[in-house]
Amino acid sequence: MARHPHPEQPATERATHPAKSAATRPPGKPVARPAKNPARTPDSDAAEDRGEPTSRMEPLLIGQESRHRTPLTDLVLELAQASAGLRHSLPAALLTPLADLVRAMNCYYSNLIEGHDTHPVDIERALRNDYSVDARQRSLQLEAKAHIAVQQWIDGDTLTGRTVSVDAIREIHRRFCALLPDDLLRVENPATRQRVKVIPGALRDRDVKVGAHVAISPLAVPRFLQRYATVYGSLGKTESILAAAAAHHRLLWIHPFVDGNGRVARLLSHATLREALDTGSLWSVARGLARSADTYKEHLARCDLTRRNDLDGRGNLSEESLAEFTRYFLATCLDQVSFMESLMRPRELRMRILIWADEEVRLSRLPPKSQRILDAILHRGEVLRADTAAIVDASERSARRVVAALIDIGAITSASTRAPLRLAFPASLASRWMPGLFPEKGA
Repeated sequence: MARHPHPEQPATERATHPAKSAATRPPGKPVARPAKNPARTPDSDAAEDRGEPTSRMEPLLIGQESRHRTPLTDLVLELAQASAGLRHSLPAALLTPLADLVRAMNCYYSNLIEGHDTHPVDIERALRNDYSVDARQRSLQLEAKAHIAVQQWIDGDTLTGRTVSVDAIREIHRRFCALLPDDLLRVENPATRQRVKVIPGALRDRDVKVGAHVAISPLAVPRFLQRYATVYGSLGKTESILAAAAAHHRLLWIHPFVDGNGRVARLLSHATLREALDTGSLWSVARGLARSADTYKEHLARCDLTRRNDLDGRGNLSEESLAEFTRYFLATCLDQVSFMESLMRPRELRMRILIWADEEVRLSRLPPKSQRILDAILHRGEVLRADTAAIVDASERSARRVVAALIDIGAITSASTRAPLRLAFPASLASRWMPGLFPEKGA
């Protein structure tokens, strides 16, 4: 679970902590605006609504008259074309197994942003209920398994048409936290050493300070979330893509939950992009955000800043900072689409898989002629079991032995003993088949 809900918060801090003095603030970090009631402290437990106007989080969108809008819209169109091109270039039979692998990748990189390194190989083991004997590692495997479960739920089109609704935001948090072990459902106030229980789906009932940002009062959260849902839920597809970065930051700015806000924001961004771009879950912005984590966190911190001058938009917060984050976010999405497209080029993918299979046969880890089954699946998308004997030019018994070995090693899969054979993309083989997707285990 996210131990520092807003990613710019250092790993040593938690969701609730007292305000820092100017002398102890990290260099370059914005100074938080004081609360309306100066007697209140950010680690206070008493819930109240100090009447903050929802205009405090404006601008929520890059306005039609903004000088930043045209180049950002060009990026949106480029991203839409690239994402559609990737999906349409792949055989239908590869879409589901590839989406499964990307789901594990998304989980891995989202965990990294939270300071948790749970390798996709360990994530796959958790999905098979194969857990580490180390208690901490087991908890992280359960955390990863929870993320996978929530993303599978999202990928099942359950949020279509209501992705940014208040109910959807709370449901993502509820589903994720409900699957976590108890030790990941506690956050500690370092000033008081008080441990706070995270309630799945429950909005926070206390004041919090994240980095330099003092979040709105707890009982104001429902008002701000409703404004958030009204604005972002009324957009068309192109505008939703353009606003994805803004929606990502503004949810973190509201900080609706005691903990888990970063996780929810990234899952919500995945859901928004999946619906608006029809991505098929074939790429993940989380990988790009994690690989440029410092830049990501710096952008989020800058977006907390108030408007600099009359040229910096018309809202309370900086439009310039929001535009810069939007540019970074869209460029990161484009980079990830390009990366996945480079890995999935049919000729190169086929060569990598067949070279791997040749080596496995020479090392006696696969039966001879295993390459033929893989090559046939790569060409056709799927292979009927009845055709395997002809493909390997051997008896049905020998063909069954080849198929069983390929299934055991994770290279192919089948829904049943009678269903067609399809390619799988197990994390254990990703470093050979799709190099660079994530680091090798132990690297």
